[in-house]
Amino acid sequence: MSADTRPAAPAALPLTERQEARRRRILHATARLACRGGFDAVQMREVAEAAGVALGTLYRYFPSKVHLLVATMQDQLEHLHTTLRKRPPAADCAAQRVAETLMRAFRALQREPHLADAMVRALTFADRSVSAEVDTVSRQTTAIILDATGLADPTPEQLSAVRVIEHTWHSALITWLSGRASIAQVRIDIETVCRLIDLTDPGLEPTDRALAPEGPGRGRRPG
Repeated sequence: MSADTRPAAPAALPLTERQEARRRRILHATARLACRGGFDAVQMREVAEAAGVALGTLYRYFPSKVHLLVATMQDQLEHLHTTLRKRPPAADCAAQRVAETLMRAFRALQREPHLADAMVRALTFADRSVSAEVDTVSRQTTAIILDATGLADPTPEQLSAVRVIEHTWHSALITWLSGRASIAQVRIDIETVCRLIDLTDPGLEPTDRALAPEGPGRGRRPG
């Protein structure tokens, strides 16, 4: 049977409380190791020892280091999303709220550059076997951006803008980690791409859309 026609694997059963606690220990141990030495410091045997689990148990939860680090990014994004919901951005303009949100996310990653580098490298190295985990990271990022926009029922054009913003944020993170962009440049790029939220506002007339790129919140029709 070819890979394309192979039956889908059954959905994983929910973890028990004990299994979830073990999983969280593994993720925390991974983050600690990555904070100290980045991608290369995360070795499966060291993670198992730090988490207090057998190596075989670790592999049952996470088949590879890439799976493990992508799951760590999921965990980091969940924590960030919780924090943002407790203290959401306060700007009046949707584009400004999204930019503020993504810069807060960037600053959180900036505090632990080795961890950020390890997680981003894992996303870059991920193949099809990690597609479900990568998709979860993408959905989490999308949810964070949509929460910042305040859009309850985004249009297809607005969802497309969100995807472009997400791609730009990821690319800006990579260029900063590689030393090819300053924090100031990252901010400029993020603020620029977030203006797409205004450009896709169905309440804007075509002439207003032409004015919107002048700055977040510019060119809106008077209410």
